[in-house]
Parts: sequence; structure tokens; C-alpha cells
Amino acid sequence: MNIREWGVALLCTVIPGDDFMPLTLAQLRTLGARVRAMGAPEQPMNELRPEDLCRMGYPAPEAARICALLDREERLERYLDGARSKGIYPLTRLSPDYPERLRALLGMNAPPILFCAGDAALLSKPAVAVVGSRALHEPGRTFCQNIGKLAAGEGVVLVSGNAVGADQTAQDACYGAGGSVICFLADELSRHLPRSDRELMISAGGYDLPFTNARALSRNHFIHAQGRKVFVAQCDSPKGGTWAGTTENLSRGWSEVYACDDGSVAMGELVERGATPVPKTGLRSLEEAVPFQGRFLAY
Repeated sequence: MNIREWGVALLCTVIPGDDFMPLTLAQLRTLGARVRAMGAPEQPMNELRPEDLCRMGYPAPEAARICALLDREERLERYLDGARSKGIYPLTRLSPDYPERLRALLGMNAPPILFCAGDAALLSKPAVAVVGSRALHEPGRTFCQNIGKLAAGEGVVLVSGNAVGADQTAQDACYGAGGSVICFLADELSRHLPRSDRELMISAGGYDLPFTNARALSRNHFIHAQGRKVFVAQCDSPKGGTWAGTTENLSRGWSEVYACDDGSVAMGELVERGATPVPKTGLRSLEEAVPFQGRFLAY
């Protein structure tokens, strides 16, 4: 980790027990711009003093917060030692292995630091994602298994969120068929270490953070952005995490969206918003998944 990445880790890692909230990516960008404007672009972040930050336009409480974050080098070292002991490592937004699709598609909503366990090389490989309900019905289960097995058979990485239901069904089918899986977690990474180098487990901000609804919603963004194609296995109603993540993807155009054509109201509404329906029995190949526009152009 070079000095710039170390600065990102100091300012953006969530260390349990800290009194100060880490910076978001937008706040980190603002700080960097103000440091450069002050005329000291090479000054190490940890040498900034409260009076420097006040001259940059920060109010005193915010200047104190930033200095407190930069002053926790020993705590961060211990935190990272704990990660290494579990086979966990950080990727900052400046790291060469940081997922390019998150950086390009999510912009200021991309997480400034990720904690990973497994092979980061999976992040650069073609990927599809599966999302869906926790209380999975039989058509949704068959659909998830179909997509998971196809991903394995076609050498495509499967991306999901490790939640019970659709996520774990698709992941288990892919992994069991010899495929590779990336999981963006909403709870403690230290509880979900990979079984082999065919699994990559990722948690944003820290490696031992508990589940929260906010983390789950953010995690859904990462899944939708990382997969070039996103398959919605089941959405029981036009509300909840699956609905929110999918409709935001459709509005922002992060990736192609395919909805299991199970006859439900929610799936029908997703199709009306731009998702492409897929038979609930599944596909013979992932290549069959082509958006409506692509199907039109093919004739």
C-alpha cells in the first residue's frame, strides 16, 4: 500500500470503536482538491493540521474530525494485522485491482475501500449477477440454479450477495458446477471466508461490520454494477431491496436487466420499466439473454 492508498485507508476505513465517521468518497475527493488548491499536492495527508484545514475552508469540528481520522495510524495497523491473520486484504479506490466497473459506473457512490478474501483477479473477468427474494418459490429456485450452472459452464463469474434464498441458491449451483463466485456482503466478512480461490468475498468499509439495512442497499448497487447482465429471479412486490436495486439499475443503465417471467405483478412492472423477460424455466445459454433493442436489431 503506497502513501496515497494509506491516506485513503486512514480516512475511509470503519474501525469499530472510533468516535469519528470516516469520509465518503465525495468528501475524500473534496479534501484532495482543497489540498491541491492550497499549493501542497505532495504533502502527506497525515501531516495536515487543524489550522491547515481551516484555511481550506473547513469548519473547526470538521477539521478536528479529519485530523482524528489521520491520527489513527497505530489503530489502523492493528486493524489491518487482524485482517491479514484471516487472509483478508484491503483494496482502495486507488489500487490497481479495484473493480473498474464500480469505479466507472457508480462514481461518487463507489466505496473508497473494500476488504476482500479470495482472488481479486475474479474482479476483472466477465460476470453476470443474480438478485432476488429471500423466501424463494420453486420457479425462482429453478431459475437461480439455471443461471448459476450456465455461468459455471460458460466460464463467467457469478456475482451475488450471499443472502439466503436467491443469492445462495445461484451461488451454490455455480460453485457446485465448478464455477467462480463473487459475493458482496452486507455483514461481517470475517464470518464468510471463501472455501477456495474460486470464491471472492467482499465487504465495503471494514471486514467486521454488522448487517444494517443501509449496508444491504449499498451492497445491491455493487452487485448490479459488477454484473454485465443482472438476472432477477424473484421480486415478490414493488418494494424492498430487490426492487430498489433493480429499479435504480434500470434508471441509471448500469447493466442489462433480465426478469424471470413468473407472472407476478412486480416482475411485470420491472419489464415495463425496461427489463427483458426471461422464461421461468431458464435459458440454454447466457448468450440467449439479449435486451429487447438487441433482439430488434438482430432481425
